[in-house]
Amino acid sequence: METPLSRVRGLGSARSGAHHWWLERLTSIAAFVLFVWLIASILRLPSLDYGTVTAWLRDPIAAVPMLLLIVTTFWHLKLGMQVVIEDYVHEEGMKLFSIVLLNFFTIAGAALAFFSVLKIAFGGDASNG
Repeated sequence: METPLSRVRGLGSARSGAHHWWLERLTSIAAFVLFVWLIASILRLPSLDYGTVTAWLRDPIAAVPMLLLIVTTFWHLKLGMQVVIEDYVHEEGMKLFSIVLLNFFTIAGAALAFFSVLKIAFGGDASNG
């Protein structure tokens, strides 16, 4: 026989709390590891001028982790801000509007960063037009 407590255990208030919590922890770990990689990579560059950094970012060994860093950072940002909105915005219409706006700006920011890295990685720069 199943008790009411056993039916709800681990579900969280929205029935998906544990999943959201785990995603937030995993994205924070991934972003931390990738930020450590970024700092170490930048410190190993001979200089930080435009040519050196773009040449470094054209290498797939630099571009792929940079793209992963963008995805994990913006995903983590979205998850964290969604929790803040859900906790502190109490009117349902404003909550929905805020989450839609958050999703829009998160996707737009990530897409802009993603596009910028891809443009550099595939050889486009401002001097070529």
